[in-house]
Amino acid sequence: MSAYDRIAHLYDPWSVSVVEDVAFYLERARGTGGPVVELAVGTGRIAIPIAAEGIRVIGVDSSLGMLSVALERAQLAGIEVGTGRTLELRYGDLRDPPIEGGFPLVIIPFRALLHMETDEDRRAALRAVHGLLEPGGSFVFDVFSPGPDDIAETHARWLEREPGIYERADWDEKTRTLILRVRSDGVESELSLAWISIPEWRELLGAEGFAVEGLYGWFDATPWAGHEDAIFVCRRHS
Repeated sequence: MSAYDRIAHLYDPWSVSVVEDVAFYLERARGTGGPVVELAVGTGRIAIPIAAEGIRVIGVDSSLGMLSVALERAQLAGIEVGTGRTLELRYGDLRDPPIEGGFPLVIIPFRALLHMETDEDRRAALRAVHGLLEPGGSFVFDVFSPGPDDIAETHARWLEREPGIYERADWDEKTRTLILRVRSDGVESELSLAWISIPEWRELLGAEGFAVEGLYGWFDATPWAGHEDAIFVCRRHS
């Protein structure tokens, strides 16, 4: 069972305020025309707006609960879901996604790569993306590296993120890991994440055949300058 299975029906209310990245990823999907692969598709927060534009999306996730919610959301939006349809949802690991073929765009939104907690896992994920892209294809993802103020304000405290939905962040700066707990109405789950520096991401990306074409500090394309958030726009160069 994925940790996200327990909170699949809490996920959208919990992340309801996170909307700033949707237009950013949608614009990149429009630029390629599709089809687009989204790894860690979750409840379809990004994939469904892309599919609503008529751009084909194949979404992969390791949580059956999240995929079930994505299916419900897509059907409510009137989007055709299934093999060869506008939106296709597949169960699988982003390190070994059940997809073949070359695509013009692969995306991993909302910091999902932080669930890769070792360089071995990060490299496996990057190799998987490389194998999915056509030559010259684009890879776009976002991550974060927390600042001391954020850690101090949130560490080991239950905070009400949305009405009735609480989260607790337990940071370990030495190991650069985060245990994030989410709970509401007797349901609780624990998510584990790890962060690395921007130079480390650049090194991994270069080693796995990617050129970084853009690095932003926010989804309005502000150039990265030490921001906590980092949005990478990469191209497969080998």
